[in-house]
Amino acid sequence: MSVELATMLREGTKKAHTMAENVGFVKCFLKGVVEKESYRKLLANLYFVYSAMEEEMAKHAEHPIVSKIYFTELNRKESLEEDLQYYYGNNWQEEVAPSPAAKAYVQRIREVSQQQPELLVAHSYTRYLGDLSGGQILKGMAQRGMNLQEGEGTSFYEFDAIADEKAFKHQYREALNSLPIEQSTAERIVDEANDAFGLNMKMFKELEGNLIKSIGLMLFNSLTRRNRSRKNKNEEFAAAESSY
Repeated sequence: MSVELATMLREGTKKAHTMAENVGFVKCFLKGVVEKESYRKLLANLYFVYSAMEEEMAKHAEHPIVSKIYFTELNRKESLEEDLQYYYGNNWQEEVAPSPAAKAYVQRIREVSQQQPELLVAHSYTRYLGDLSGGQILKGMAQRGMNLQEGEGTSFYEFDAIADEKAFKHQYREALNSLPIEQSTAERIVDEANDAFGLNMKMFKELEGNLIKSIGLMLFNSLTRRNRSRKNKNEEFAAAESSY
């Protein structure tokens, strides 16, 4: 009997997904308030996370489970390197270092790869499907929030090797559903995906201090206050994200 892992992941991570979107840093981003220092630190953290994930997945390219969702066209390391050069300059490698939350995230990826490589599926799903689903909306917000020109500092959101992102997401979900796994393994993958959302949230929360310092506490509080009647880019982003 096949396991509908794609559905299990979508349904099983809804709460964690919503919690991540309601972190103050993310709520400000979704309202178009993007502070360059915080943003470039986020990219630096993501560089270490993606570098670790892509290195570990490459190690398991022949693994009976990991190999099924190992698509090198999703890789983000080189795109992040382009963006970091833009924000930090040619000596960017000497300027960036992982934050404590990013270090914990990287450590978990390494640990999973060594002990339970099938759980790398959860980390791939959490990061790449989110990038594909909401990437273009976030790109536009970053451009407007930091007054960027097209092609400046937003390579992370560009999947040049994927011609049709919607078709590719369908292919990825089909790959998830065809994995040779049992129900118990699928449940462990969903648990790991929820943990991955938690690791992402911790990275976002670390950035709030810089953001508050830049825009002021009063503005930060007004931007992150719950507003049940608003109908804006947040809903557009949520609709895009719900597709994965």
